[in-house]
Parts: sequence; structure tokens; C-alpha cells
Amino acid sequence: MNLLLIGSGGREHALAWKLSQSQRVDRIFVVPGNGGTATMPKCENVHIDVTDVAALRHFAHTRDVALTVVGPEAPLVAGLVDAFQEAQIPIFGPTQAAAQLEGSKVFSKRFMQRHHIPTAFAMTFDNFDEAWPYADDLPHLPVIKADGLAAGKGVVLPQSRMELQDALREMLVAHRFGEASTTVLIEERLHGPEVSVLAFCDGKTVRIMPPAQDHKRLLDGDHGPNTGGMGAFAPSPLAPPELLAEIERTILQPTLDGIAAEGSPYVGILYAGILLTDEGPMTLEFNCRFGDPEAQVILPLLETDLLDVILACVDGRLDEIELSWRDEAAVTVVMASGGYPDVYETGKPIHGISAAEDVGCIVFHAGTAGSNSHAVTSGGRVLAVTALGGSLTEAAEHAYTGVEKIQFEGAVYRRDIARR
Repeated sequence: MNLLLIGSGGREHALAWKLSQSQRVDRIFVVPGNGGTATMPKCENVHIDVTDVAALRHFAHTRDVALTVVGPEAPLVAGLVDAFQEAQIPIFGPTQAAAQLEGSKVFSKRFMQRHHIPTAFAMTFDNFDEAWPYADDLPHLPVIKADGLAAGKGVVLPQSRMELQDALREMLVAHRFGEASTTVLIEERLHGPEVSVLAFCDGKTVRIMPPAQDHKRLLDGDHGPNTGGMGAFAPSPLAPPELLAEIERTILQPTLDGIAAEGSPYVGILYAGILLTDEGPMTLEFNCRFGDPEAQVILPLLETDLLDVILACVDGRLDEIELSWRDEAAVTVVMASGGYPDVYETGKPIHGISAAEDVGCIVFHAGTAGSNSHAVTSGGRVLAVTALGGSLTEAAEHAYTGVEKIQFEGAVYRRDIARR
């Protein structure tokens, strides 16, 4: 079976790594892929723009692709799934309408309100002169969210009134995120630890994965700017089975039922960012695909053939599948370029990837070009080093043993992933 995998990051390397383990997979075309997928068995990188729907559909037709798996959010929001479904090419991911759950925070918030899904109160603004007086009059500092896709950087938690004003001005006046920030949400700030709960969906059934915790801030102790994610661990001890059952009952299943009732059955990965408040679990946001680095920490725990699970979702028979997970913990540490998430240099030679793999780590490439022996940096988040262990402590120690084997100029990584 030939597969087409869309994306270029660590998430896509993890998906390719897991899918290639299936005996039924002959070849995986990765668009555009990275240095890790370039040399993986069964994999071939293909240079097509991930939002060029016509070119991707033509490629799938001409290369006998039996299934397409979409990694990042942009092609989903652009309607790639709809185009493939029209051409009767099996594809895993939500339609453009369903992907609005991630593509528009305004849509998502209103959807949650319509379907009584627990979430924070928020107001919507597209004008700074109206947004700032409202925000300044609030008794507590809110959260500011850009409406559209902003590569994981469109959420600001201001620490002062001045930072609040600056955030609104950057989004609504300077348009820091372009079209994505022409409208913003000013949202009530909730308090509590955050957990990532991901689930496979076939339009009517959900199957929850081990809960994960992501580390968004660049520096130890949750200091520094927000990033796309500097590391993760799973399973989270904050979400025992009874809490996961409550999250499924009050958030995930109502979301699946609600989006289907509105005419857009949801097939793919539903990722809920959940805040565990004193009032119960509350939905911070939805993502419509695997998280990054959550994919790198969750997929190594999956024992069931990922291809079987995805095909069950696409065929609407997920209720027939029982997922099996390793009784272990996993920790992922992201190594980033110096200067990330702002300006950074690329083309830095990377050494030690094979040495990290020799001590038992799985090294997922994100922003790399070349191969393991001749890899160079090509992005902000460069590598995700994952390790398993009998406990989170053991898995973290194992992961950091691997990280210490790898060197490239300016490398930045947190030293407290899963260690607090």
C-alpha cells in the first residue's frame, strides 16, 4: 500500500516512523518531509507545496496512493480533505468546515457556547479602539488570542496592563500575524494545570490517547516567550482514567456530536487543550491534528498498528478497534536553534544523532536537511529526542542522555521537561 503523508516537521517524522512499521505499507511519499524522512526505510520526500491542493491530488492519482494522512493544520483549513473526498481518494483528516475548530478561534468559541462545552468566557473584537477600553476595564488580566492560524504563537498571556495594550496593538494595528489577527478574542484567564487530550475520531466514535503535557515556554521554569512546544511527556499523572472519562463525556463526545449535527462529521485527530480548574476541566482550544511535540511522545506508546486505526477512522468503524498502549512513560525534549522563536540562523551542522539513537533514544527530525550523518539545521525547532521508561523520571533521564550526545551551534533546550 502506498501512502501520502503531508507535512515537514517532527510530527510528520513521528507519523512516518510509526506508519512504516505496518507490514501493509510499501511506500510513504512525504510532502515535503525533512532530513529524517529523507533516509527512512519505505519513505521518499516529494517537494510539493502542502497547500497546493491540485498538485497533491494529481500526485496521489498518478502514484497509486491508497491513503493520505494530513499532518499540519494549514492544508486542512485550506480544504485538502474536501478535494480528495470529491476525487474519491481516501484521506485522514477533518473537512474544511470541521477544521474551523482550529482555523478560527471565534468559530470554535461560538461552537462551544452553542453546544454547552465548558470553556472560558470571551468577547470578540476587530478594532483596537474598542478592544483596549474593554480589556483595560476588566478586573483581571485576560488572555489575548488571534482568531486565525498563527503557528502556535497567536496566544498571549500579558503580565501587565502595558503588555496587554501592546499585545492588542500588535495584533489589531500592526497585524503581527497578518490576516490571522484581524480579529481577536479577549478571554477570561482561567487557572490550573494544562493537559493535552487527543483522540482518534471517525465521525461518531472517539478513542482517547494517553494524556500528555506540553511545555510551551522556551526556558526552564516556564520562562521566556511562547513557542510551538519545547517538550512533552505522557501519560500525565494529572489525568487519571476517571478524569479522562469526564473529559470524553463533557468535551470530546459533545464536540463530535455537535459538529456532525451541524453537517460536518469529524474524521481525524481531535486535540483538546484542557485546563484543570477548581470548577472542573475547561476547554482552552481545539486542534484538528496531532500536536507537535505530542505526536513524538504519544506515538511511541501505541502498540496497535497505526494504519489499522486510521483506516478504521476513515471507514467509520472505529468502534470495532481496541487500542493497545505500552505500560510505560515517554518524554520528548525539543532541541531548537539559537534565537528561536524569533530570528535564528540555519545551516548549522548537527553531530551526534546516531550516538543518541545508539543509547536507545528515538530522534525525530523537525527543522533539518540532509541525513543523520550530514544533517544541518533548517528550522527553529530542529530535533525532538524521545525516550521511554518505566516511570517519567526514568524516561526523562534516558531522553536527556540522548540530548547530551547531540551538538549543533547555538542549540537551545529545556532541562526540566517532566522533571518538575
